[in-house]
Amino acid sequence: MPFKYWILLLGIALGVVKQPSLGQNSTAQGEYPIQPVDIRKVRLTDDFWLPMVTRIQEKTIAYALQKCEEEGRFENFLIAGGLMEGAVRGQMPFDDTDVYKIIEGASNTLLSAPNAELELLLDSLITIVAIGQEADGYLTTWRSINPAQPPAPWVKVQEGKRWESLDASHELYNAGHLYEAAAVHHKATGKRNFLDIALKNADLMVRTFGEGEGQISAVPGHQIIESGLLKLYQITGKQEYMRLARYFLDSRGNPEHHELFGPYSQDHIPIIEQREVTGHAVRAMYMYAAMVDIAVLQDAAAYRAASLALWENMVQKKTYLTGGIGARHDGEAFGENYELPNLTAYNETCAAIGSVYWNHRLFNQSGDVAYMDVLERTLYNGLISGLSLDGTHFFYPNALESDGHYTFNRGACTRQGWFDCSCCPTNVIRFLPSLPGLLYGVSDEAIYLNLYVSNMASIDWKGHEMNLEVQTAYPWEGLVNVKLSPEKPMKANLRLRVPSWVRNEVMPGGLYHYTDVAQGSVQVVLNGKKLDVQVQDGFIQLNRKWRNGDEIQLILPMQVRKVLADEVVEDDRGKMALEYGPLVYTIEEVDNPDNFEQIRISSMDNFEVSKRDDLLGGVNVLHNKQLTAIPYYAWSNRGIGKMKVWIPINDKK
Repeated sequence: MPFKYWILLLGIALGVVKQPSLGQNSTAQGEYPIQPVDIRKVRLTDDFWLPMVTRIQEKTIAYALQKCEEEGRFENFLIAGGLMEGAVRGQMPFDDTDVYKIIEGASNTLLSAPNAELELLLDSLITIVAIGQEADGYLTTWRSINPAQPPAPWVKVQEGKRWESLDASHELYNAGHLYEAAAVHHKATGKRNFLDIALKNADLMVRTFGEGEGQISAVPGHQIIESGLLKLYQITGKQEYMRLARYFLDSRGNPEHHELFGPYSQDHIPIIEQREVTGHAVRAMYMYAAMVDIAVLQDAAAYRAASLALWENMVQKKTYLTGGIGARHDGEAFGENYELPNLTAYNETCAAIGSVYWNHRLFNQSGDVAYMDVLERTLYNGLISGLSLDGTHFFYPNALESDGHYTFNRGACTRQGWFDCSCCPTNVIRFLPSLPGLLYGVSDEAIYLNLYVSNMASIDWKGHEMNLEVQTAYPWEGLVNVKLSPEKPMKANLRLRVPSWVRNEVMPGGLYHYTDVAQGSVQVVLNGKKLDVQVQDGFIQLNRKWRNGDEIQLILPMQVRKVLADEVVEDDRGKMALEYGPLVYTIEEVDNPDNFEQIRISSMDNFEVSKRDDLLGGVNVLHNKQLTAIPYYAWSNRGIGKMKVWIPINDKK
């Protein structure tokens, strides 16, 4: 019987019921000054993003569920709950989270488009998860099945009991992804079946960890429980969840509290003293995101200062041109300042996703365009490169160079169909359907148009409805049409983001720079009349009374840009990279079979841009007599071969 029908029947047989909504709590202490527009109010119509999100919904989710079935992810819950017999299946102590992330991604699709069959499928998966939960709320299947035999040899056990080897057991990491997924599922469906599982587990955490009598003084090895707890706090108003999240963060780096895990886990000095991003990049991103949450929810100035300093270090000294982060395969870690090798770059897909989460929070906290600029660069380059065009092959690391032999992608030099550690495929699944939530922001002062994606949105502005229809061929073209239909004439301040590449800035901080100044300037046409506009703090502000039928044309000048890295980046010396709009470009051997190793470019070279609908799902190609270049995100979809983002410079005068 096909997998989805087996899972549906199990859910029906075990009696799935719709439970009453918990409702949204109104007692949360603080909130972000800028709020994203609810996904339910934004409908994608975009030719670039909609096919990608649809592919996730229609193909990748089903593919991942099949892989989870084959590798025993669901059986682990059933074995843990006593409905099946057997040993734990899989090789990672965090395999449970693959199921949670799929549920989260599918729930995000329900936010965009209700689907009764998908909702029933999720109810079935949630029923299976519930079977694996112990009576007191504990939920990590490998520990429940056999606590003395972890699936990975690097999880050390002595007594075979809960919470042993927290640096590696991932019990708290599992919980964090559970909470994150349950929060989205509750928002999407109004049901409490998954949320109650998460709350029961969170209540166990509150009883277990802390400084009280009988409690354990510890911190998670792999962060994410902190942001998950804060999401549960925002739903329930339960202060214990906030306090535990803060406790975990405050206790990191304190040798009097616990035996430190070290820089790998960002557990070497207190987090408010940390000023350099270090260690495992994904762990870092999840922790930094939670730090911003605390800074906002509790108005914690020390958390705010530390997160800003860490961001500056990352962007100015440790970020690849694609927005990727994490230079080293060893420890999936940041390297030293300016350590940015290309062939051996790690740039885990999960780290790129974490960077987007962090930068989005930083923007919503401050309104600073720099965070949205980094978010866009990461999103269009180092993040979506992790997913193939067919939706069923993945990059775990995302290198900026390939010799066609070095097996950088966990044993392969091209995308793979799955991994023993499958965190990246399921993280892409959970993230991409949430994309509509990145497009807009709303504050007391303005409506922000942050990313230029074709969509139809309904935005609540001070108690009135502002409807927007955006049409654009971005990232292939720089024309953005915005049609406004307020429910009645209304005054509002629209802030149109002018991307950093238009403002002649590759990234904040000067790690990279363009070799020339952009030709042309940004233009705005309102109802057929060209406006005299100024770019202020990265935005064009249009503050006026809007009427039904008002139309804005935003024209962002696009041209091929040549990029140089700071000379201190050793691997990029004597090399140049190409960009067009928000996209980083690369050369592949398949397009340049006769001269790949001889290709050289200079700042004087001219390039033509042509749209190739027949290539890689439809892309803009850059070419001249020396080379043909394609968008970086689309490389390695046509077999194994050489690739370079950074191209040697022709130094002949």
